[in-house]
Amino acid sequence: MELREIKEGKARILVPEAERIYDAPVFYNPVMALNRDVSVLAVRVLRVGNALDALSATGIRGIRYALESQVEEVWLNDINPDAFELIIRNVSLNFGLSPERSEKRALFKGLRELVVTNLDANLLMDENFRHFEFVDLDPFGTPLPFIDASLRAVRRKGYLAVTATDTGVLCGAYKSACIRKYNALPLRGELCHETGLRILLGTIARYIGKYDMGFEVLLAYYRDHYFRAFLRLKDGAKAGDGTVEKLGYVYFDQKTGRFEVEKGLLPSRGKAHGPMWLGELKDDSFVEALLEEAEKSELAEKKKALKFLSILNGELDIPLFYELSMIAKRNGLEVRKPDHVVESLREGGFNASRTHFSPTGIKTDAPLEGVVGVLRALQ
Repeated sequence: MELREIKEGKARILVPEAERIYDAPVFYNPVMALNRDVSVLAVRVLRVGNALDALSATGIRGIRYALESQVEEVWLNDINPDAFELIIRNVSLNFGLSPERSEKRALFKGLRELVVTNLDANLLMDENFRHFEFVDLDPFGTPLPFIDASLRAVRRKGYLAVTATDTGVLCGAYKSACIRKYNALPLRGELCHETGLRILLGTIARYIGKYDMGFEVLLAYYRDHYFRAFLRLKDGAKAGDGTVEKLGYVYFDQKTGRFEVEKGLLPSRGKAHGPMWLGELKDDSFVEALLEEAEKSELAEKKKALKFLSILNGELDIPLFYELSMIAKRNGLEVRKPDHVVESLREGGFNASRTHFSPTGIKTDAPLEGVVGVLRALQ
């Protein structure tokens, strides 16, 4: 395996040479640097004592946790034997340590304790029941095969970070796959990225309840080709009930762009999309802490991280948004700058903001007629 060295954040990582990243014997995606930046910031803000990167590949995520946060114990795992050997090399490269190792495990002891394993992720998590304060799932495609085991491996008041890259499924391009995998009917079209994220969260909400646990969303977002969520777990049956109570459905009229949301286990009428999460997508204090940490941190893509977190920080946290380009098209109007529409809505007494889900989308508590009226006034 031919390797080259790259630098990301404070880490130096050996990655395979390949014409296409998907052809490499061990996967490394440079596009996910921002994802890892935000994850490092989250581990720093939450001040976790130990963390598991369950699907490590090159090991870059877990190594950055060890280098760039206060975490004392990091586990890095991959079922691929080539990845296992590469992770060991990368840990040695960054920490100058030699491991105590066996066929499937390597232990590095220094200022941080790093454990590298070559196991099926579900087996590893089941063998370490309630051991981890922070579990990170960053798979290729759907995280669903690992959710149950992760909810047993993480402490009952711990943290779960989840990435999903099967956006085509969650966004409705493959409706039958979404129904089969997530037990939810997706919504294809202008709202697909937000509803896809909410379907992912809604599925985790249904998984976690059977353990008499619930969660609160610290931050959940869409970026590039993936969804990402940071969840703080809450212990007890009441917490599980409270989480399930935030599930519901979305009704969307393709002709007008009008949407409605309805909380409840079952929909009251036809053409309902979901079930999906209708609760919060962020904790304001957590996002503000990420921003403060980003400003003083060395990151791989600091400017991008600051800009993105600033957008998330200012975004109105309510379900769904209006896509101005589509609303203008439906009503025979010219598209106007979202900032101008937001300003006009605020002057009219409504709450409004830009949204990270779309460069021409806005979130507001104004009705559709109010948004159309503002667009008309700005012609």
